[in-house]
Amino acid sequence: MPELDVPGATLYYETEGRVTDPAVLLIHAGLASLRMWDPLAPELAVDHYVIRFDTRGYGSTVSTDAEYSNRADAIALLDHLGVARATVIGCSRGGSIGIDLALEYPDRIAGLVTIGSGPGGFPEQPLTEREEQLFAAIDEAWEAGDLARVYDLEVEAWAFGPTRSADDLSPTFVRTAYDLNRGNLVRVAERPQPIPLDPPAYERVRALDLPALVLVGDRDLSAAITQYDYLVEAIPGADGCRFVEAGHLPSVEHPAEFEAVLRSWLADKQL
Repeated sequence: MPELDVPGATLYYETEGRVTDPAVLLIHAGLASLRMWDPLAPELAVDHYVIRFDTRGYGSTVSTDAEYSNRADAIALLDHLGVARATVIGCSRGGSIGIDLALEYPDRIAGLVTIGSGPGGFPEQPLTEREEQLFAAIDEAWEAGDLARVYDLEVEAWAFGPTRSADDLSPTFVRTAYDLNRGNLVRVAERPQPIPLDPPAYERVRALDLPALVLVGDRDLSAAITQYDYLVEAIPGADGCRFVEAGHLPSVEHPAEFEAVLRSWLADKQL
């Protein structure tokens, strides 16, 4: 079981591919763990060195309540593996971490891919009426102490999206989405304290100087769509792509379509 001890945690990670190939660092969504990349990792490993890990509070990583930096954890893993530079591919909070990484460690990040992500410090966005209902249900379950219900409702709000229900989706995707988030229940008692990037990324992304691909599912929450529009405009030279029939996890919901878009972009940017 590959693990890396860092101050306040033991990070679980996996690698695939040849160390001599270009490196990609996959950072999972808050609804998932590194298992969300299971369909993609072996395909990318044909010609990339694929690195993925469970961030603190998720999956098989074990954390204490200590303060920590998500950026420092990622760099510690790259150092441990002897990787000088990597293209970071992050979904949701994973993409936000990727943006922060590119700002704090520009010499270590060769390219940036975000999926349904926003930069830290992004202004709070108004919710639609349906989104208000979804988040009210999550709050109610939280107050009732029904954590399993909270985790399932999070999936329904984000992965399914406010305009769809489980009945509209592939049963395989529905089962996978629930399982990915339920797997994090084992970490619910842990309270690692992330140190945010200061100043936050929102006012700084215009200074990014690297190839960037910004992705979003059209069935995602309205705030994710707004953040997508902002990043495509704000990051110099950024490319954008919207997946018409996907929610917050397009790489899980439509892995073949997602891989095709990602591979084309990586080849075009020679990453």
